[in-house]
Order: sequence, then C-alpha cells, then structure tokens
Amino acid sequence: MIPVSVVIPTRNEAANLAHCLEALRGFDQVVVADSASSDATVAIAERYGASVVPFTWNRAYPKKKEWSLQHPIVRNDWVLMLDADEIVSPELVDEIAALIKKGPPCAAYFIEGRFVFLGEALRFGHRNCKIMLVDRRRTRFPHPNDLDVPGGWEVEGHYQPLIDGPIGRMRASLLHWDRKPAAAYFGRHDLYADWEARLAERGVLAKLTENESWTRRALKTAFRVTPCRWLVAFLHSYVLKLGVLDGAAGFHFAMARAFYYWQIALRRRTLAADARNAGEARNVGDAQIAPLPVAGRKS
Repeated sequence: MIPVSVVIPTRNEAANLAHCLEALRGFDQVVVADSASSDATVAIAERYGASVVPFTWNRAYPKKKEWSLQHPIVRNDWVLMLDADEIVSPELVDEIAALIKKGPPCAAYFIEGRFVFLGEALRFGHRNCKIMLVDRRRTRFPHPNDLDVPGGWEVEGHYQPLIDGPIGRMRASLLHWDRKPAAAYFGRHDLYADWEARLAERGVLAKLTENESWTRRALKTAFRVTPCRWLVAFLHSYVLKLGVLDGAAGFHFAMARAFYYWQIALRRRTLAADARNAGEARNVGDAQIAPLPVAGRKS
C-alpha cells in the first residue's frame, strides 16, 4: 500500500464518489470528511472502506480542507487532497508510489486535471493545475477575509495552500469528471463568481497568490486586469489551447468557462451599483430629515 492518506471533502457526492474511490485502492488510507450528506455518500464511502469523519462548519477558520489535514485520524504525513469528482489515473498512482518510495525532494506537488465535459474526456482546451499532493506538516491554507461572503462557504475557495518548502509537479494527470446535473455545475460556479467578485472588490485576491511562483503570479495578475476576460477565456480554451479539436464538447466547455468570467464581471458591476444606490438612498434620507427653516430667521 502507498503510505499516503487521501482526504476527500464531501457533501451529497453520491453521483461522483464511487468512481473516485474505485481508483484509490492502492493507497494506505482514505478519509472522507462529510458535511451531513442527505444522499448515499456516507454509505458509498463505508462500502469502499474509507474512514468517514463528520464535519460541521462553525463559520470560522480553519475551513474544511485545512481542518481535515489537521485531523488526528489522518495517519500519514503525505496527503493527497482530492475532490469527489476527481479520478486519479493509473499512471498518477504509479508515479506517486515511486515518488514516496524514493523520498520526495519537495514539500508539495502540483497535479494537472483534465476535464470531462458532456461525457467526453477533453484532449485539448483549458486544464486546471492544483497543489494536491502535500506534506501536511508543511502545509496550511490562507485565511482571506471571506467569512461573511455568501459564496464563502465551508470549503476553501479558488486558491492554493501555503507550502513551507519547494513545490514540484507530477507528470501524470487526473480526470475532473463531475457527474451531477448541469444545474449543479452552474449553481456552484454562480457561488464561485460571487465569492471572487467580492474578494476582488476587497483587494484580497492578489494576496492569495503571494506564495506562488513569479510566473503564475504574473499571469494571474495580468488576467485579473484584462478587459473582457470572458472573451479571453473563451479564445484561450477554444483557440489557443485547441479546444476546437474536441468538437462540440470543446466548444461548450469553452463557452461555460467564458460564462463564468462574465458572471464575475456582472457581479462586480452589481456590487458597484448596489453601493452607489445605497449612497444615493442615504443622501435622499438625509435630505428628508433635514430641519425645516424657521420663518423670519435668516439662513
């Protein structure tokens, strides 16, 4: 068995979890941190021999991933942090096994995720890359000012953990395959968009990339201030990354990614309009309660 603990945060992930767990049979331990799922998530986890740990968020830090890393049930120093809709490839399992056997020279590793969209594994287009294999003794998460943000729920947002040491990159990849209905996909990204828009207004997003390499930080900063990000995102996925070669699935994936960045832009405009309208309402209210002039008195 590979001496790595796999940690998976869940909440109503019955549609995805079995496929995720099936690929993890070679690992020493699998821990499912579950938030009161009302579907068969817990039963599926137990059927595959995973340790299920209940999680109830107290609206404070640490959030779910960091809390899971610190939990005493996790018995290995090296942890693979997965989402329930991520499936490790046999090549990635073998690479992790070889790395742990010889002794990892880095404190954490990026892993690339290839998307499955409309039931098709995309060969081209945009791919995500996250720090997922970590030495938990040298790993923590940022605590951005997002506890009051509606989209700032129990799990950490779109930012990387902070690593005390060098960060490497695995050659093999995994599949990002969400089998939930499309409504769940767009609902989740609606929350993500609201979260990112509010943190952008607070000037917090730039601080979340301070621990990343100069190249990644520069690219994210440039993209954050690029006009019409939705269009840039579409062209990046569909043209630059050759998503056009994935046919209809590649087109619709690029459109979905563009729509996400359009949502962020719309939310930022909405927040600005709300703040402007609130200020105008206060001014109107102040004028309405201003003291009336007294007859015969000079102003």
